This record gives sequence, structure tokens and C-alpha cells, in this order.
Amino acid sequence: MTTERIFVEQVFIEQVYREESARILATLIRLLGDFDLAEEVTQEAFAVALEQWPRQGVPGNPRAWLVSTARNKAVDLIRRRMRFEKKQDELQRFSRAREQLALTPAIEGEGESEDAMFSDDRLRLIFTCCHPALRTESQVALTLRTLCGLSTEEIAKAFLAPVPTMAQRLVRAKGKIRDACIPYRVPPAEDLAERLAAVMLVVYLVFNEGYNAASGDALIRRDLCAEAIRLGRLLCELLPAEAEVGGLLALMLLHDSRREARLDANGEILLLEEQDRSGWNQAQILEGLALVESALRGADPGPYAVQAAIAAIHARARHAEETDWTQIAALYLVLLRLQPSPVVELNRAVAVAMSQGAAEGLRLLDELEQRGELRGYYLLPAAQGDLARRLNRWTAAAEAYRQALALVSNEAERRFLARRLAEAESRVH
Repeated sequence: MTTERIFVEQVFIEQVYREESARILATLIRLLGDFDLAEEVTQEAFAVALEQWPRQGVPGNPRAWLVSTARNKAVDLIRRRMRFEKKQDELQRFSRAREQLALTPAIEGEGESEDAMFSDDRLRLIFTCCHPALRTESQVALTLRTLCGLSTEEIAKAFLAPVPTMAQRLVRAKGKIRDACIPYRVPPAEDLAERLAAVMLVVYLVFNEGYNAASGDALIRRDLCAEAIRLGRLLCELLPAEAEVGGLLALMLLHDSRREARLDANGEILLLEEQDRSGWNQAQILEGLALVESALRGADPGPYAVQAAIAAIHARARHAEETDWTQIAALYLVLLRLQPSPVVELNRAVAVAMSQGAAEGLRLLDELEQRGELRGYYLLPAAQGDLARRLNRWTAAAEAYRQALALVSNEAERRFLARRLAEAESRVH
């Protein structure tokens, strides 16, 4: 076995982990009924793959092999931890699940019914995590942990919460699901409404993490963007009469249409005004615009529909200078009434800067900073730096970029801010 082959197999396993680990985890949570155990055996299954696949070759259906291996690891762990008699019912359930999934090596290549099973498990996991018995922040945090694979530290940062607090929140949420025997399924139609807001929020946060990764080297996690859009389509099929679900899908499609134009050939960030709009995905734009129009025809458009309307204005502008920033600022006022948030205020301030002048936008950002609600949120000083830069206030711009750099954790954004800081400092001296 050559070193080159080992390397190739390891790269393939890493790719499988990125693309499939969350789907595998979702299925194992359903089979095992225990979040922590499912996470543990998922990691063990990938460790076995790292050891065996370079020597024995990649199985015909890697995902099925990993689920089967992880499930067997779980059975072994339960046998070691507790007396067999106390867990006999779980073991029987695993046996039935094995027959249901048909994951034996002889037929592991059979695909369509199995793919449907795995796909549904992701949606089941979201609805399980978004059960009304859990607090909303726990619903979202637990789904980000299991569906996105975000670390506790990354989730804590997103919530502006201490890491120990977030860790306790996750433990309590998992325990609540286990102790209350919350069913792992998409609820019946009469129970959908009470969970829909949380489910949509989770799907959008999954997309957000994919579109603008909180940490790591890459700005974009394409797998999460694609998964969130897929889940959005499933929700539209599940609830075709819900205009806001269509608004959510439109918002994701319109943002994702710009994905390939957001980075230059060297992987560096390009701002919206710098992007080559011929590289935007026109098929996604057309689909998104149709969905926006449908969502806005409802009596009371919701926050996702309004955000999609903002994204649609950008999508319709053939050139950056054609963007109707006055209309965007007005839509942010509507969004503020629907969803009061300092982040929405930040976005509105930027739109005001583009429509009424950078000085007015900077005044709004400075007022927002004084309230302290976005302390620790790097995009506030980053926006202040940009507006100060547009006003040739280079000392203020440099100070704002330094603050943003101290807070940012994504490497692509760090490099962008470092370049802006270097430019500002060169103008000061």
C-alpha cells in the first residue's frame, strides 16, 4: 500500500466526514435515542474508517457502512456500561432498525429508499430539537450543534454567551429530549404551527453558517448552504400554503446565487459592489424572485419575506450603482417593526449610509455602539471602519478595523480586515 494511496483515502474520508457526518449523526440519534452516545459512536466509526479503508478499500456505500459500524459500536458500549438485561429492549430495537435500514454488506449498494431515509432524518432531527418543551435558544443551539457540527465554543460566540453557560444549555436540552421521551419525527399537521418559527430560524442559521462561516479558513461552507436550501424545499413541500416558508427559501436562494462571485481567484473577499454580477447564478435568482413575489402577495409578509425582498433588489440591479438603497433602507424599517434587533439596525444604518451619505450612517452606528448591545460583534466596528474610510477619516477607520480584527474568528474575513487596516494606517502616516 503506497503512501500516495493512504493520503488519497484520508482525503476522501475527510470529504465524507464534511458532507455526511451530520446526516449520519441524525440517523444514529433516531436509532439510539441518545445524542451523546450518537456523537461518540459517530466519531468512533470515522476512526475505524481511517484505519480500515486505506487497507481494505472504500466500501460501496460509505455512509451505510459508517452507520452500521457506529451502531455496532453503540451496542458494544451499552453492553460494557450496563447489564445486558437492562438494555435488552434497546438491543432489540437496534436489531429491528438494522433490518429496516437493510444496511448489511450484501445489499449496502442499494440506494433510493436508503437515501430517502437519511434525508428525512435531517428534518426529523430539526423538528425534534425544535420541540416546544425546549426554550427557543436551546432549540437553536442544539440543532446547530448536531446538524451543523458547530463546536460549543462557536455556538457560544454566536449567542454572545459564556462557553460554560452554552455547554450547560446543550446538556439540559439533550436531557430534556431523553427524559420527556420527545418523539423523533416530523409532527402531525396540527402540531406544525407551534414549531414552525423555530424550525425556520434553525434552517436559516444553518444557511448563515454556511454562507458566512463563523470560524475556520473558509468563508463559505457549501455543504451547509446546500443542505439548508434542501431543507427549505422540504418545508415548502410540507407546508405549501405558508408564504413565509417560501420567503425563507427565496432569501437563501438569492443570497446563495452570489456565492461564486464573493471571492476572487486567490480566495479573498469581494464586497457586493466589487463582485462580477455576470457570475451570479441566474437560475437561482429567477426562482428566488418568483418566490419573493408569491410571499409578498400574502396579507402580512413576515421577516423572511421582507429580507428576501431586500435581497431581490440587489439581484435585480445589473450594476452596483443601480441598487435602490432608499428602498432597501425603507424595507429595513419594516423589518425592524417585525423583528426588532440591533443587527437589523446595523444593516439599516449601512443602507442609510448608501442612500443618504456615509456621515448619516456612521452617526446611526455610533449611537448603536453607545447602547452596548453589539459589544463583541465584529461587524459593528467593521461597518464603522468602512464608513469612516469612505469619509477619509483614516485614524477613526484604523481604530475601528483594529477592534474588528480583535473580534473576528474567520480567517478570510481576518485577512480582509487586515488589508483594510493596512490601507488606513498607510493613509494616517
